[in-house]
Amino acid sequence: MESRLVDRAALGDLAEVYPPDLIDEIIAATRTREARARLLPARLMVYFMLGKALFSPAPYREVLRTLAETARHDACGWGSWHVLDKAAIFRARQRLGDQPFQRLLARAGPGVATPATPGAFWRGWRLMVIDGTTVEAAGTPANAAGLGRPRRRKGRGPAGYPLARVVTLMESGTHVMVDAAVDAYRVQERELAARLARSLRPGMLVLADRGLPGVHLWKQMAATGAELVWRVPKLWKLPVEQVLPDGSWISTVRGGRGRRRQPAEDVRVRVAGYVPGDPGRNRGERYRVVTTILDPEAAPATELGALYAERWEAENTLAEWKTHQLGSRNIVTSKSPGLVRQEIYAHLAAHTAVRTLMHQVATCQAEPIDPDRLSFTAALRAVRRSVTSMAGTFPPGGAGRRAGQPRPGAAGGDQPASPAPRRDPPGQAEDVPVPVMEPRPSPAGEEAG
Repeated sequence: MESRLVDRAALGDLAEVYPPDLIDEIIAATRTREARARLLPARLMVYFMLGKALFSPAPYREVLRTLAETARHDACGWGSWHVLDKAAIFRARQRLGDQPFQRLLARAGPGVATPATPGAFWRGWRLMVIDGTTVEAAGTPANAAGLGRPRRRKGRGPAGYPLARVVTLMESGTHVMVDAAVDAYRVQERELAARLARSLRPGMLVLADRGLPGVHLWKQMAATGAELVWRVPKLWKLPVEQVLPDGSWISTVRGGRGRRRQPAEDVRVRVAGYVPGDPGRNRGERYRVVTTILDPEAAPATELGALYAERWEAENTLAEWKTHQLGSRNIVTSKSPGLVRQEIYAHLAAHTAVRTLMHQVATCQAEPIDPDRLSFTAALRAVRRSVTSMAGTFPPGGAGRRAGQPRPGAAGGDQPASPAPRRDPPGQAEDVPVPVMEPRPSPAGEEAG
């Protein structure tokens, strides 16, 4: 009876993105399957961690009880199964590790957008963004030693909670995170970004902020076949070697010299300068972006400046994850560095699942809409309700259905045959009524989930 009950546990509409068969496949690939029958088998623990991310900051045993209650409806009660204590859950988490959740992120592949997804492609390239953030963890001695924290200023008190550093690769048009690197605060963002090169491929155009560029990282990511458009800091010397018809120029960046350990390397780039027109920014400041696209006809300089603004999609995505899913006043409660990484990866996987469902809703319309027009908080609430409901409740306002049933507009495909329409600049999109999800509120009015 125990195995029957726990084998039936799922996670509402998230089971459509992460079905039990997929979970079992990942558990087998990561060799985390239990050697004997347990009350907390690996599949249940994967769903438990995803559920903990969905219902943050709910207590361990309450999340586990919620999963068991959904399974009880299809079984003959709980039988001899019972909600175990925190110590047993802690040991089961240790056995599981973080690899299954990294694999869940990787299941998104290059992204979920299709040629029908508005704003996901630019001139035939899939828009991707690399960005990073930090997450506070429980203030235990193990986390302080294993993760690190900001340096204490002279004459000040403790520097705050231990921090984990997170760098993500996300699809700009859908806000789906397709890969992430999580490590200690003391690990530099550039080092974590280098790990994400494993997920880059031809057909992508990757945007990044000025804090990331380095010659060695640039060469490593360019070698994947992806195109790069990165803003560079003022200290980069970019001499004009050849002026192009659109006003951009070819330059050679010299890197690896000085006290760095890497060998000296040079890269040839194309440089475009522009003055941002975003409200609230210093309009007199001139920005520079460098790109691997040397042909000005393939990527005109005037469009590159506007394209770089898409990088803010990553800022918004990380903010919505930390504010509405994790909770703005919450921290990662795990008490050891390994479990902190596991919990963060589970949070990112849950976020990716919600955003994947939102993309399906946006593109199954008669006339597809930009996924940005949908409310993440409304979608998060709907997925939460689906966990405790016999019928799925996603999308909000749509007809209920049992999780796992097919949905129209399933994701598929990779690159469009022709350039997809550009996304409207922030604040200028027409207010299109959406029949199946409530429109996204303005940032000032968006309430926490």
